[in-house]
Amino acid sequence: MAAPKREKNKGGGVLGFLRESAIVIVGALIASTLLRLFLIQVFVIPSGSMENTMLIGDRIAVEKVVPVQRGDIVVFRDDLGWLPPVAEGHVAAWQTALMFVGLLPDESQNYLIKRAIGMPGDHVKCCDAQGRLTVNGQPLDEASYLFADAAGRQVKPSEMAFDLVVPQGRLFVMGDHRNESADSRCHLSVSNNGVLGGLAFVSQSSVVGAGVVTVFPFNRISTHARPATFASVPAASGTPPAAPVINGEPPPAC
Repeated sequence: MAAPKREKNKGGGVLGFLRESAIVIVGALIASTLLRLFLIQVFVIPSGSMENTMLIGDRIAVEKVVPVQRGDIVVFRDDLGWLPPVAEGHVAAWQTALMFVGLLPDESQNYLIKRAIGMPGDHVKCCDAQGRLTVNGQPLDEASYLFADAAGRQVKPSEMAFDLVVPQGRLFVMGDHRNESADSRCHLSVSNNGVLGGLAFVSQSSVVGAGVVTVFPFNRISTHARPATFASVPAASGTPPAAPVINGEPPPAC
């Protein structure tokens, strides 16, 4: 006499599917969190200081593993207090959680985005006889990224004149829309702990990484390679100074 067939556990398939789905979701969240913490993080562009390279509301992916170099677009924490105080808006716990794991772009108010113009020890000056910004004596051709209006009129490299040497461990940064960017230039005349220009240079330890890709909106997806003009800039001469060197009269605070 044949043994009776065991009836299949109808719930087992469903439970197994749910268990496997949970494992996949948890694994994806862990992978996304690790990606955000160590490799890539997405930020929202909050202002027009980087137009037309990036527009307000664009989402940009920031690469964390490669050291920032001259010409890179950099995202950094506002450890210098450049931003005015803002009222804390309510952010739901689920939004905070999704931003932490990297499934939502970081919309925190304490990050800025600019272009790295000068590295430690670089002599940055504006402007030469042709109105060009120079780094270590090399004029920059900034036509590929400086803001231009609808008629094609491009902003000047800077309306403010300056002549400086970037201190050790710091960056000199500027926005691509020079007339709408409160960047390093705006803080050269401000003293911090008795150091002129002490709030003008971004610490390399404050840098999150280099902005490499605009990922949203979809019609603006594009990569952001380092402009070719920076390849012609020679290395800084000598050891970077411990404090900023500002030659002549610094521009007034913005």
